[in-house]
Amino acid sequence: MDFNFTPEQELFRQSVREFAERYVRPRIKEMEEAKDVPREIMQLMAEQGFYGLRFVEEWGGQGGDNVMFAILNEELARCYMSVAARCMMQCLMGTEFINLCGTEEQKQKFLVPAIKGEKYGTMCMTEPAGGTDLGAMQTTAVRDGDEYVINGQKNWITGAHAVDFYTVAAKTDPEAGFRGVDLFLVERDRPGVEVGKKIDKLIAFASGCYDLFFNNVRVPADHLFGGEEGQGFTLLRNILNDIRVHTAALGLGIARAAYEESVEYAKQREAYGRPIVRWQAIQHKLARMRIDIEAARLMIYYAAWRMDQGLPVNVEAAACKWHITEAVLRVVDDATRIFGAYGASMDMNIQRYFRDARWLLYGAGTQTMILNIIGAEIRRE
Repeated sequence: MDFNFTPEQELFRQSVREFAERYVRPRIKEMEEAKDVPREIMQLMAEQGFYGLRFVEEWGGQGGDNVMFAILNEELARCYMSVAARCMMQCLMGTEFINLCGTEEQKQKFLVPAIKGEKYGTMCMTEPAGGTDLGAMQTTAVRDGDEYVINGQKNWITGAHAVDFYTVAAKTDPEAGFRGVDLFLVERDRPGVEVGKKIDKLIAFASGCYDLFFNNVRVPADHLFGGEEGQGFTLLRNILNDIRVHTAALGLGIARAAYEESVEYAKQREAYGRPIVRWQAIQHKLARMRIDIEAARLMIYYAAWRMDQGLPVNVEAAACKWHITEAVLRVVDDATRIFGAYGASMDMNIQRYFRDARWLLYGAGTQTMILNIIGAEIRRE
């Protein structure tokens, strides 16, 4: 059993870290104020090959694995969560269904340029009536000859204003509950697609979440992923493990950033005549943070390794998402306590880590739903 990263993986980690420090960190304040990620940064990530990391060389990808992708997400989030979230959307949720189910023509038209950063995609699941509860979805897709007509509203759609195509979840059979949900490829420039208001939020300021409306939007029948109705839930279930593990990797990046800055601050800040790192109360906080980070790292990369080996990861992926979310929330909370009042200053990074960590509570399934998933797996054992 070898817990070491390969030289290639270590080199990749270093290259991502150097990229983030050189191109992302100097512009964090600008992005926080604009509440958006500039297209230049998105394009720079394409030039680094980040968007093609998971895809085969046939389509212009790098042929990387889940361990490499987790490294990418961890290192980008260590620098700036909003950029990491937008990158992950482009690499995974926004393009994966084209990769898995798209026609040859669709891959050439959407996946290849997405890998190059010439086109961008995002996923449209959440609605005002609910996110986790797929059965409550109200967006519909009705067959009309050789087309589907899509009507409905989505919200919390990452980068909806800046993409070229959407993967849209809609019900083809409203009576079938969550099993009546299917997935469609929808170009942004189709008549009836309307980007609504930007959601002003506490978390991941620059990730850019919007309302999105579909008003009698017509798409060809071959834009139905899976080829036939009733495949949507299966397709979603197959990708959720990936999303959970890599969401956890984002959390690990935030936790590491908060911990590293807390250690540095504790060594510099003095109270009662000596650095506060010498006080046991501060040491205990840092020790708990370190324990949570080490446990998170082991869980994430073990789950990523299992995925790369083709092994089942239903429990491991769900456990990653649940445990790392709770661990990161503990880490960032302790970080604000170590910084004292400075932890609440908008001039300090710690307040951003504290805010952005809350994003983990909602992405890839709520914490209670994750426990339900693990419980169901236990019941079946």
